[in-house]
Amino acid sequence: MIKLGVTGGIASGKSVVASVFRTMGVPVYFTDDRAKELMVIDSGVKTDLINLLGEDAYLPNGTLNKKKIADFLFANKENANLINQIVHPRVKSDFMRWASMHEENNEPLVVMECAILIEANFLDAVDKSILVYAPLDVRINRAIARDNSTKELIERRIKAQFPEEEKIARVDYVIHNDGNHLLLPQIMHILDQL
Repeated sequence: MIKLGVTGGIASGKSVVASVFRTMGVPVYFTDDRAKELMVIDSGVKTDLINLLGEDAYLPNGTLNKKKIADFLFANKENANLINQIVHPRVKSDFMRWASMHEENNEPLVVMECAILIEANFLDAVDKSILVYAPLDVRINRAIARDNSTKELIERRIKAQFPEEEKIARVDYVIHNDGNHLLLPQIMHILDQL
């Protein structure tokens, strides 16, 4: 079985590419969604977050206190690192368990969709990797429309991520999602190579 990582910057189209794989019958692990679930259902994550932030890290109904987490997370970079040290290892081990389950079912391919595949050191959890690339101006316009946000806020979020050039140098394949290249032929080409 091949574990394929799909990554890309904000509004690059990585979730679209991952959804194409899912439509083709390939199991896809969406790390952002699963990380949010693990922060609620994984007792180790809950304990660590409570130890870090206090009992009010969770609301009385057991859900995550998103405001408390966000306020802490965005206060400074070190705080983000502290939360990442709790969540990232659990996500990685959860993905490996999930992938093993699919391998037992004789799946030839699984996909991990992860915005921070490189930043979170998840490259070693996958066999091959794809970067979904779109030019900066295209990404900014997509993100503004999608998130109903300002250009300044989107640019700040993009600057907080690894530069695309650095990501391109570390992945196995690049899919261009700039509006000039069709996605499906690029995906099929990669599948043929795999």
